[in-house]
Amino acid sequence: MNRKASRHLQDADPVLRRIIEEVGTCRIQYRRPDFSTLARAIVFQQLNGTAARTIYGRLEACLAKGRVTPRSVLQAPLPRLRAAGLSGRKAAYLRDLAEKASRGALRFGRLAALSDEEVIAALTQVKGVGVWTAHMFLIFALRRPDVLAVGDYGVRSAARKAYGLDRLPTPTELARLARPWRPYCSAACWYLWRSLELPKREP
Repeated sequence: MNRKASRHLQDADPVLRRIIEEVGTCRIQYRRPDFSTLARAIVFQQLNGTAARTIYGRLEACLAKGRVTPRSVLQAPLPRLRAAGLSGRKAAYLRDLAEKASRGALRFGRLAALSDEEVIAALTQVKGVGVWTAHMFLIFALRRPDVLAVGDYGVRSAARKAYGLDRLPTPTELARLARPWRPYCSAACWYLWRSLELPKREP
């Protein structure tokens, strides 16, 4: 799918064609569409990667059998979760996620059969899970090919830079810009993220 998406984006958008030529093959790294992946997304919110990975590693270490599951999270006292480096708010978010998963209000095994909109509705019932987190889950866990992360700062910043815009595009403006990318908006987002890592061009 990634090669097909790359070819489509190159043919559909000359700006993305240049980015793709510099970045190379699309190599999205996927995760399992399960409880631990959504818990990890909550931990990673508003943190840089190094700090988030450290905290998540401590969280795993402090839970039963070193596994992030609804049961292990609910069994861990809040002070233990806080000691792993979680803020009080994120600890509460993880407990809410674990409670909803335990009682069947959120069933990860059923998400693959839902539409993107239904997945977003299911995930955002959890405290601390917004549309951005749901979009990341759709892209990197459920492997949905046509997700446009309109609220992601990195995507918007990369679009402003690549398309020579005066300011960050609004979600509506980004959606308009992305029309030629469909049905491969997920790969387009990935390329825009990677474009921020490219060396700066000389004026």
